[in-house]
Amino acid sequence: MKKRKVPMRKDIVTGEMAPKKDLVRIVRDKDNNVSVDPTGKKSGRGAYISLDVKVAQQAKKQHTFDKVFETKVDAQFYDDLVAYVDHQQARRALFEDGQD
Repeated sequence: MKKRKVPMRKDIVTGEMAPKKDLVRIVRDKDNNVSVDPTGKKSGRGAYISLDVKVAQQAKKQHTFDKVFETKVDAQFYDDLVAYVDHQQARRALFEDGQD
Protein backbone atom coordinates (compact mmCIF):
# COMPACT_ATOMS: atom_id res chain seq x y z
CA MET A 1 0.00 0.00 0.00
CA LYS A 2 1.01 3.55 -0.69
CA LYS A 3 1.65 5.80 2.30
CA ARG A 4 -0.70 8.74 2.46
CA LYS A 5 0.71 12.23 2.60
CA VAL A 6 0.15 13.87 5.99
CA PRO A 7 -1.15 17.44 5.61
CA MET A 8 1.18 19.87 7.39
CA ARG A 9 0.42 23.39 8.62
CA LYS A 10 2.54 26.08 10.27
CA ASP A 11 1.91 27.04 13.89
CA ILE A 12 1.78 30.85 13.83
CA VAL A 13 3.10 31.20 17.39
CA THR A 14 6.15 28.91 17.25
CA GLY A 15 6.66 28.93 13.48
CA GLU A 16 7.03 25.15 13.41
CA MET A 17 5.41 22.86 10.87
CA ALA A 18 3.17 20.17 12.37
CA PRO A 19 0.55 17.67 11.20
CA LYS A 20 -2.81 19.36 10.74
CA LYS A 21 -4.48 17.03 13.27
CA ASP A 22 -2.12 18.32 16.01
CA LEU A 23 -3.24 21.91 15.46
CA VAL A 24 -6.45 23.89 15.89
CA ARG A 25 -7.67 26.37 13.29
CA ILE A 26 -8.59 29.92 14.27
CA VAL A 27 -10.68 31.77 11.69
CA ARG A 28 -11.60 35.39 10.98
CA ASP A 29 -14.80 35.75 8.99
CA LYS A 30 -15.76 38.59 6.65
CA ASP A 31 -17.27 40.54 9.59
CA ASN A 32 -13.89 40.44 11.43
CA ASN A 33 -15.20 37.99 14.05
CA VAL A 34 -12.42 35.70 15.30
CA SER A 35 -13.37 32.23 16.53
CA VAL A 36 -12.07 28.70 17.05
CA ASP A 37 -12.85 26.38 14.15
CA PRO A 38 -12.78 22.80 15.46
CA THR A 39 -14.05 21.36 12.15
CA GLY A 40 -11.56 23.27 9.99
CA LYS A 41 -14.31 24.08 7.49
CA LYS A 42 -15.57 27.56 8.41
CA SER A 43 -15.14 30.13 5.68
CA GLY A 44 -12.71 32.94 6.23
CA ARG A 45 -9.03 33.60 6.82
CA GLY A 46 -7.52 30.81 8.91
CA ALA A 47 -4.44 30.42 11.08
CA TYR A 48 -3.25 27.42 13.06
CA ILE A 49 -1.99 27.02 16.61
CA SER A 50 -0.69 23.97 18.49
CA LEU A 51 -2.86 22.03 20.89
CA ASP A 52 -0.49 23.07 23.69
CA VAL A 53 -1.54 25.25 26.63
CA LYS A 54 1.86 26.96 26.81
CA VAL A 55 1.62 28.00 23.16
CA ALA A 56 -1.94 29.29 23.67
CA GLN A 57 -0.81 31.31 26.69
CA GLN A 58 2.08 32.70 24.65
CA ALA A 59 -0.39 33.74 21.92
CA LYS A 60 -2.48 35.48 24.59
CA LYS A 61 0.52 37.31 26.00
CA GLN A 62 1.77 38.44 22.59
CA HIS A 63 -1.71 39.15 21.13
CA THR A 64 -0.70 37.01 18.15
CA PHE A 65 -4.13 36.94 16.48
CA ASP A 66 -4.45 40.73 16.66
CA LYS A 67 -1.35 40.91 14.46
CA VAL A 68 -2.16 37.99 12.16
CA PHE A 69 -5.74 39.03 11.43
CA GLU A 70 -5.02 42.79 11.60
CA THR A 71 -8.00 43.37 13.90
CA LYS A 72 -8.64 43.88 17.61
CA VAL A 73 -9.31 40.50 19.21
CA ASP A 74 -11.23 40.38 22.50
CA ALA A 75 -9.30 39.31 25.62
CA GLN A 76 -12.15 36.86 26.30
CA PHE A 77 -11.29 35.05 23.06
CA TYR A 78 -7.77 34.32 24.32
CA ASP A 79 -9.16 32.98 27.62
CA ASP A 80 -11.59 30.76 25.70
CA LEU A 81 -8.76 29.60 23.43
CA VAL A 82 -6.57 28.58 26.38
CA ALA A 83 -9.52 26.69 27.93
CA TYR A 84 -10.32 24.97 24.60
CA VAL A 85 -6.70 23.92 24.03
CA ASP A 86 -6.42 22.67 27.62
CA HIS A 87 -9.58 20.59 27.17
CA GLN A 88 -8.42 19.15 23.84
CA GLN A 89 -4.98 18.35 25.26
CA ALA A 90 -6.59 16.50 28.19
CA ARG A 91 -8.91 14.57 25.83
CA ARG A 92 -6.00 13.58 23.61
CA ALA A 93 -3.98 12.33 26.60
CA LEU A 94 -6.97 10.38 27.92
CA PHE A 95 -7.83 8.67 24.63
CA GLU A 96 -4.22 7.98 23.57
CA ASP A 97 -3.55 6.29 26.93
CA GLY A 98 -6.60 4.10 26.42
CA GLN A 99 -5.39 2.81 23.03
CA ASP A 100 -2.02 1.42 24.19
